[in-house]
Amino acid sequence: MALNGIDISNWQRGINLAAVPADFVVVKATQGTGYVSPAVREQADDALAAGKLLGFYHYASGGSALAEADYFVNTIRDYVGRALLALDFEMGENAAWSNQPNTWIKTFCDRVSATTGVKPLVYIPASGLSRAQGIGDYGLWVAQYANMKPTGYQAAPWNEGAYACAMRQYASTGQLNGYSGNLDLNKFYGDAAAWGKYANPIGNATPATAPAPAPAAVDIEQLARDVIAGKLGDGNTRRERLGANYDAVQARVNQILGANQHTIHVVARGETLSSIAAKYGTNWQHLAQINGLNNPNLIYAGQRITIK
Repeated sequence: MALNGIDISNWQRGINLAAVPADFVVVKATQGTGYVSPAVREQADDALAAGKLLGFYHYASGGSALAEADYFVNTIRDYVGRALLALDFEMGENAAWSNQPNTWIKTFCDRVSATTGVKPLVYIPASGLSRAQGIGDYGLWVAQYANMKPTGYQAAPWNEGAYACAMRQYASTGQLNGYSGNLDLNKFYGDAAAWGKYANPIGNATPATAPAPAPAAVDIEQLARDVIAGKLGDGNTRRERLGANYDAVQARVNQILGANQHTIHVVARGETLSSIAAKYGTNWQHLAQINGLNNPNLIYAGQRITIK
């Protein structure tokens, strides 16, 4: 027995889940400790209302595994016991991919399990399976595509059986009735009861442990630095990942970049490096160093000199 389903994020906001054929829907909830999908509750409630099995996933950024686990749990706490939980561990924007990934994954999963009583699945590309070795008895959700051709649900995805997993993602170009765009397609190796065991292993609809701490305050400064470093993409990708923090972060980015802009002086006929330095309250040695001038006496009219 197997189930067919999709995983979605804010990119699919507005999808009519009642119209899309799916036994289950896994919704992106969080990323790192600074992003909550603006569509998470809307999509989760729509899935439940449509009679779909529900799941949530957290996209790892590779910061503190404990902090990311708490951030995830706090966001989806109202649904604990009604939803399968998962960690999405990929290479992109993930500092832990090449920095003790096995330890990071286990720490995150152990924390989620301890605070909710639910053992999360670990989503990981087939090429990265070694990073999920030694993490304990956490099920795997393996991603591997045969190609990027449009497809519907597949009874036997390519390379099925090559590795043990609880769930398999086999396409990101899924085409299903009720939705005009591409969808991620997945096969869960079990029935609704098996899904329920992942979502609610102790048969109790509420967590057995004390509530997780409130989410950490959003670090606008760090998010701005991440934007400048290119970690959060640009355009709509950046807007989706920053959510309600977009305006504040972008304003800080603009401040930082404005403060870091270089002052440029265009050399006029008769000027020397010393005379230029005097105009800006610095010295010729500094100008020679930051401009890479091996011979400070050799400058020419029209040359652009960086001041700071």
